[in-house]
Amino acid sequence: MPAHEPARPSTDRPLPRLAAGLEREPRLDPLAGLYDRISSAVVPSPGGVRDELRGRSVGHPVHSVLTDLPIGLWTGAATLDLTRPQGHAAAARRLVALGLLAAPPTALTGLADYRALSAPARRVAALHATCNGVGTLLALASWRARRRGRDGLGTLLTLAGLGAVGAGGYLGGHVAHAMREPRHVPGAG
Repeated sequence: MPAHEPARPSTDRPLPRLAAGLEREPRLDPLAGLYDRISSAVVPSPGGVRDELRGRSVGHPVHSVLTDLPIGLWTGAATLDLTRPQGHAAAARRLVALGLLAAPPTALTGLADYRALSAPARRVAALHATCNGVGTLLALASWRARRRGRDGLGTLLTLAGLGAVGAGGYLGGHVAHAMREPRHVPGAG
């Protein structure tokens, strides 16, 4: 029995319509070109390390799994900030820092996957990466504010960062699911 490919999501709702419009937006081409250059500079040529960054050993792309780390850690920090249990400030600062440590490998695996995308998908993926970069910079600013004892500002910056990575996550989901990009993993069969 042939595999049934689900129909592409309807664009009768605002967010899917916006994301689909980004696929066709030529003004995103310079941004996509920037990420082409970044990817070429930091991701090795096909084979060995690049294939591992794309998930060869685990049998599927790892970028979407790794995104759970910074997002989860930053969400944990925000949860502590909002619920304010005893000792929350130090714990939230540590969670923000751990999220910052998880961000570079997450970005690197995304850049490895980026090179395999179609031009329309690269437009959306470039905006996805930019949103996540902004979110990461806000998390860094949050960590710095928290180290200086400005926990209220740190909380606001973490929440703003989560907003940015939330938008980036939506766009990444659009690339991975709505656009049905090929998810071939080198060496996985």
